[in-house]
Amino acid sequence: MRPHDLTPMTARCPDDLLAMVPVTLGFTPTDSVAMLTFGATHPFHARVDLPERRDDVPELVDCLVDPAVRNGVRRVVLVLYSEDEAMAGRVWRGLRDGFRDAGIAVLEALRADGRRWYPLLGGDRLAAELGVPYDVSAHPFVAQAVLCGRVTLADRGELARTLAPVPARVDEVAAALERRPVRWGRDDPPEVEVILQEGEWTELLVEHLVARGSAPEVDDVARLLRGLVLLRVRDAAWLTITADTAGEHVAWWSDLLRRTPSGLAAPVATLLAWSAWQAGHGALAWCALDVALAAEPDYSLATTLAEMLLAAVPPSTWADVVRLDWRLGLGEAA
Repeated sequence: MRPHDLTPMTARCPDDLLAMVPVTLGFTPTDSVAMLTFGATHPFHARVDLPERRDDVPELVDCLVDPAVRNGVRRVVLVLYSEDEAMAGRVWRGLRDGFRDAGIAVLEALRADGRRWYPLLGGDRLAAELGVPYDVSAHPFVAQAVLCGRVTLADRGELARTLAPVPARVDEVAAALERRPVRWGRDDPPEVEVILQEGEWTELLVEHLVARGSAPEVDDVARLLRGLVLLRVRDAAWLTITADTAGEHVAWWSDLLRRTPSGLAAPVATLLAWSAWQAGHGALAWCALDVALAAEPDYSLATTLAEMLLAAVPPSTWADVVRLDWRLGLGEAA
């Protein structure tokens, strides 16, 4: 069952905000800065790790301010998740000055340590010194997310672990790959006729199974993974991902990634990341890119998507791009 979209959430107090951020991200941040944006044509949210060294604070500030400026953001809300009051203070001062210089208003800013929140914009002096206890586990935003089928995980690590390979399933696929000898590599592609055959098979398989919500049989997984090594075949699968089907693709490619041997993970993880980006799940997209780039650091589609995520490029921009047929030019090459 595809989860229903959440109704819009409006934060009227810090507790609302502290419930909204994990529901929006899909996990509860730790040692992070979360940013929600308002007033742009395409508002977005972002999360970055807090730095370990004070010298890295300017880089963090640029990482949040630059995409906000680029996207025409007018107002932001910031939540710093940290028990380290000193480092959080340095980061907050850097962000405060950076957004001020950029002409972007900070509507609210808090530090939260998991038990208490502390205002950063001034106001109640006692709250700033002692903090305000909070517990959002039963908050209406959280309850609504559960009813809509959204799962909020404990932290980013738990989100990343949802993509971890399942050894027994990987072994099953590895055995099927051994039964299907390697016939080509990226630097030694097969004849054009074979590329077309594998691409058309891949396109039909992915479209059919994603629409049905069905996982491929193990021998089909082996053939698919062999084919995805070829960029044209990868593109045949890639171009089946649309804004309307992205949610279903997230589930399908996530399952496939958990079955994929690490040496073949880059295309699968990148297609999952692309699907997650299109579906509005930026944190999951980053986790999938981590897998892709660990398998193949220079995988071009993964590095391109990482650049777009860093720049907070809205997924809707892809819908404006003329989608070329993955077969383009292959006939002439034949």
